[in-house]
Amino acid sequence: MLRIFQFLYRVRAFLLFAFLEFLAMWIIVANNSPQGASFFNSSNELVGTALKQQADVVQFFSLVDVNAALVAENARLRQELLGFQVRPDSIPLVIDSTLESNFELKGARVVANSLRFSQNYLTLYKGSKDGIKPGMGVFNSQGIVGRVKSVSENYAVAFSVLNTNLLISAKIKSSDVFGSVRWDGGNTSEVQLLYVPRHVKASKGDTVISSGFNAVFPEGILIGKISKVEVNKTDPNYLALTVKLSADFSKLTYVYLVENTRFQELDSLYRQSDLTNEY
Repeated sequence: MLRIFQFLYRVRAFLLFAFLEFLAMWIIVANNSPQGASFFNSSNELVGTALKQQADVVQFFSLVDVNAALVAENARLRQELLGFQVRPDSIPLVIDSTLESNFELKGARVVANSLRFSQNYLTLYKGSKDGIKPGMGVFNSQGIVGRVKSVSENYAVAFSVLNTNLLISAKIKSSDVFGSVRWDGGNTSEVQLLYVPRHVKASKGDTVISSGFNAVFPEGILIGKISKVEVNKTDPNYLALTVKLSADFSKLTYVYLVENTRFQELDSLYRQSDLTNEY
């Protein structure tokens, strides 16, 4: 305690000066309107700037939760939209089946993503406790991303479109001619559209979408645009079509998972018929 008093005694002149300066400023501000207004405006600006910076920091750390909430909301809205896009049956008399959607959507965050392998994969921060199941399709706002392979309680692993073992049923939007999309293990921004007959008119820039012929993806989800049209050298009866992917696999953050609620029924039917569901 004695040392504190000794220190205060040594700096007594400075403390007295600081006190008198503060007192003089207060008298000026309190008794002169222009100076007072200027002082308080400056103070408010400083306080406002500090509060804004604090809010920016808090908002930055809350972006993960905000984005997750937005993805969940978008998934719900997309699912509602699917209900109005389902094509009617060939017998339109059954009114209640024409607007029925067989697909349910969920949102998830990507926590790992590979690009350098021939069988690339994604790890998603959603698992069985969130209703995620093997076989669900994965896409984002840009286009198709992949398909869920395995699930734990809190995580899911999905094969990426950039996987040489994954086939996706697709079609050319302008002509409804369908084929299968597969990555050849080369350029990570391109895939091949296979099994399109040579007589089909396909042009550079044509849009390629999901066909809806499989039990994974609903019809109409974007895959990409045709960037090259050639004749297949190994089988001249088919075209060799290169498709520029619409999804940027180097920037995957949030995705949607789509489940066909009748997938098990269709899969069971394929098994009974000794057919392979390659999609």
